[in-house]
Amino acid sequence: MLGIQRNLSNSFFAILSLPATAMGFALSVQISALSWILSTKYGLEIHDIGLVWAAGPIAGIFGQVIIGAISDKVWFWSGRRRPFIILGGLLASLMLLALPSIDVISGALGMKGVLGVAIAVVLSLDVAINVGFNPTRAIIADVTPEGKDRTRGFTWMQTVSGTISVGAYAIGAIFDNIILIYVGAVLVLLFTVIPPLLVEEPRELGDSGRETGEEPANRSVKELLMSIQPLWGFLIYDVYAMTLRLSGIQHEHYYAEVLCGLLTIILVSRSLIASESGLEPDAAAGVGFRKVLSAHSFSWIGIHTTFVFLFIYIQDAMSGLTGIQAGRVTTLAFLILNAVAAILPVVVLAPASAVIGRVKVHALSLAIMALGYVGLMFIGITPMAIYLLMAVVGIGWASMVSLPFAIMSQKANQAQMGLFMGLFNLSVVLPQLVVSLGVSLAVSRAEDKGIIFLISAIALAISAFAWLLVSDEDGHKEIKPG
Repeated sequence: MLGIQRNLSNSFFAILSLPATAMGFALSVQISALSWILSTKYGLEIHDIGLVWAAGPIAGIFGQVIIGAISDKVWFWSGRRRPFIILGGLLASLMLLALPSIDVISGALGMKGVLGVAIAVVLSLDVAINVGFNPTRAIIADVTPEGKDRTRGFTWMQTVSGTISVGAYAIGAIFDNIILIYVGAVLVLLFTVIPPLLVEEPRELGDSGRETGEEPANRSVKELLMSIQPLWGFLIYDVYAMTLRLSGIQHEHYYAEVLCGLLTIILVSRSLIASESGLEPDAAAGVGFRKVLSAHSFSWIGIHTTFVFLFIYIQDAMSGLTGIQAGRVTTLAFLILNAVAAILPVVVLAPASAVIGRVKVHALSLAIMALGYVGLMFIGITPMAIYLLMAVVGIGWASMVSLPFAIMSQKANQAQMGLFMGLFNLSVVLPQLVVSLGVSLAVSRAEDKGIIFLISAIALAISAFAWLLVSDEDGHKEIKPG
């Protein structure tokens, strides 16, 4: 073990953050370039762009849960998370290289359109990101003690990742997104292959049953479904909407959206008002885990709507800009968003969390983020207004990608951290699918594309309120779903 790891020095946290940084960089490239390249180079319509974006959440549903559970159990290449980080990085690098050549690949396969190949490439990219992303975060929990050091680990993760992501958006703004894609492919490869070799993983994880000689129980499908009960409405709608989209069925009504929305409100409300007092520790932790899922899910409806449709809004609201100029405005906006998210976690969020608690800091950050979206809704019609207000939105984004992981990790079984990181990720990917399949339909039909900011503001306000109902106390390490 390196001395920096033994002493938990800042340099160790920086190295530990690089694999997550690589996956975040790949995601940043996708956010910056995907809608732009699909719209300007390949001429896809809004609803087709939304369908391509749906590939990512689909990959996340299966990739993070399955890979997370597998990585809890295996041990090879002297690591539990290391093999998946390296393999995920290699595949992500290759798929980034494929993005500018979708038309070439499609032509070589004898296909007339690019939609099918675009979905396949993006799906492969997202499978790679999801194969690596879960282990890059689980390894932080594996090698850090609970409490302030774990919070420090996740805030360092976001600071390093956010700083490198700023560089990604700067490259896209100064040069162009094609150069960004190629630079991203190189950095993703380097950051996922070298740093994991410098981190020593524990052969046994905490709460592994060593005191009793028992292994942690495997979870049945029923138990896992019960543990994500607040997300059932999202899941049902995603299956319904994807079925309609793939079968080519068009509809003008919103009955399914209303029914699934009501189901989500009922299940989320039920989870949030459930009391943890008087319960056995493991049952209380299960309640706490579902509260975290409930609160976190609405955050991602808000931010993912921005990721997918900000370029579309800028094209519509600033019709005088060329496609390249609109792409640069979008890239600069995301640069500012991530610059704020890079600075705040270590400098502001971690110290504030030590004083008033992580949950309160996170809820306040999301409330400020919602106000930023309200501002975008009313005055976000110039590049400068977008830049200023995206800085405000970045306050919530800084918190979203750091504090919830620390909060959730305190409520999960340490020996099954990969599995619960994967389950936690469903509160990200299922809402992302709602955006790609449902919100995209609403945006395509709306005359004013500023509707994206209204949707985001409402979602973030709900999330901020919901987080206030989450306990900031550490949960018992064993969750029994259901």
